[in-house]
Amino acid sequence: MSNQALEMSGAQLLGDTESRNGRDTFTAVDPCDAKALAPQFHAATAEEVERALELAAAAHPAFEALGRERRAQFLEAIAAEIEALGAPLLERANAETGLPLGRLEGERGRTTGQLRLFARTVRAGDYLGLRIDHGDPKRSPLPKPDVRSMAHALGPVVVFGASNFPLAFSVAGGDTAAALAAGCPVVVKGHPNHPGTSELVGRAIVRAARSTGMPAGVFSLVQGPAPEVGEMLVQHPATRAVAFTGSLRGGRALFDLAQRRPVPIPVFAEMGSVNPVFLLPASVAADPVAHGRALAASVTQGVGQFCTNPGLIVLRADGAGEALLASLAEALSAVPEAPLLHAGIKRGFEGGLARLAARERVKVHVEAKAEGPCHARGALLSIPAQSFLDEPVAHEEVFGPSTLAVLCSDERELLAVAASLAGQLTATLHAATDDRELVQALIPMLAQRAGRVLFGGYPTGVEVCDAMVHGGPYPATTDSRSTSVGTNAIQRFVRPVAYQNFPEELLPAELRDGSGCTALRLTDGVYDARREDRV
Repeated sequence: MSNQALEMSGAQLLGDTESRNGRDTFTAVDPCDAKALAPQFHAATAEEVERALELAAAAHPAFEALGRERRAQFLEAIAAEIEALGAPLLERANAETGLPLGRLEGERGRTTGQLRLFARTVRAGDYLGLRIDHGDPKRSPLPKPDVRSMAHALGPVVVFGASNFPLAFSVAGGDTAAALAAGCPVVVKGHPNHPGTSELVGRAIVRAARSTGMPAGVFSLVQGPAPEVGEMLVQHPATRAVAFTGSLRGGRALFDLAQRRPVPIPVFAEMGSVNPVFLLPASVAADPVAHGRALAASVTQGVGQFCTNPGLIVLRADGAGEALLASLAEALSAVPEAPLLHAGIKRGFEGGLARLAARERVKVHVEAKAEGPCHARGALLSIPAQSFLDEPVAHEEVFGPSTLAVLCSDERELLAVAASLAGQLTATLHAATDDRELVQALIPMLAQRAGRVLFGGYPTGVEVCDAMVHGGPYPATTDSRSTSVGTNAIQRFVRPVAYQNFPEELLPAELRDGSGCTALRLTDGVYDARREDRV
């Protein structure tokens, strides 16, 4: 890898060109010592945003027409270019986020792994939803038309990089991979707290686009801390969909903006949740100390900055429950302070805890005081179930290493707590044999409220695979029918198109009879491809 490939110029990457037209500049800040990091980055102008989306719109027809194999090669080339950046990419991400190098190395592996996973998905072609209903001109009283349908790419997609995953949910993260796999050009709005990491990865994508012969506007990166840059991207008439990972306030603002457009567009916003963990009586009684220690590790993993952090635990207010809380408090107190991603998260974390602690009948077991400029420690609070049901603030996410214990006097209260929950990314059950009846009552309630229901274990960590669902009912996301992790994420960026009574030679290749298509097809009501027969 050349030194030039590792340089950061602070420019917007607009297709094949760079642009530094903006007079306003900003820098990244090291959260460990609050010092500014070189270089200065230029904030995107309205003209640069316009140019990025003009290029994307122009690239869309050619990009989709290149076919699935070429798109798969492009995704694999991006993965290889990111790996070729080597240690300097991880070192820059560490400086901008404070995340440990080991964590970032794992995140890079997840990023490149999901790019290659989407390449496999594109080649298989099952996401196309191929359906063929042959016509019957002799049908009475009316002839039956020949109808065939498949998915097509929506068009240019705007992706907002996330603060807590500078690689896996950012410039070349899952949203970008899914959109490119679908055949959609992507314009990324880099997160302003890790602009150097964003530019390095953005340049890797540009190199991959050149080496695989992609249209010039298939990818662009624009940066800037002001919300106006994001607003312009969402409002631009060429934008066909938006993907966002972040706060409820930010996601909802983008969603509302998109619905006010003359032509509304979908916003797939993942906005976090409290991810309740239900610890049922027999399971807790079996080993309350082990439960407490395991919970502490999950709550403080990544300094609590996972969207699946267990911010709510629900348990019985009995002797075993008290022992679990004591174990959890002891384990949390032993975890040293660590830097949050940036000062804004620290302000939000401390403010959320203060609002919660000020409510009547909330007890603070472990405080989160820390000395570093962006640092935090684990916190534990508790509230009686009836107070939780009556207190809206107790239902709000506090982003960071804290959890709220809801103490239930009986099973009736525990079920009432479950029924009161809004949409969640995850919900977790810990149960033993003697909890079976309660488990059977809880499972359908939690399945209605969460995108992923876990039995045992803890929700931090999301496996990237075909079956994964990282989504959930509002306010966890703006669209509970989709996922932002796993190969089914590609469905967010395609739409079905039916072709009626078309001559064979004018149909897309995948819909022609005898085309040798290996993707799964539903032909006259029967799936006509077996998995072992497909590539």
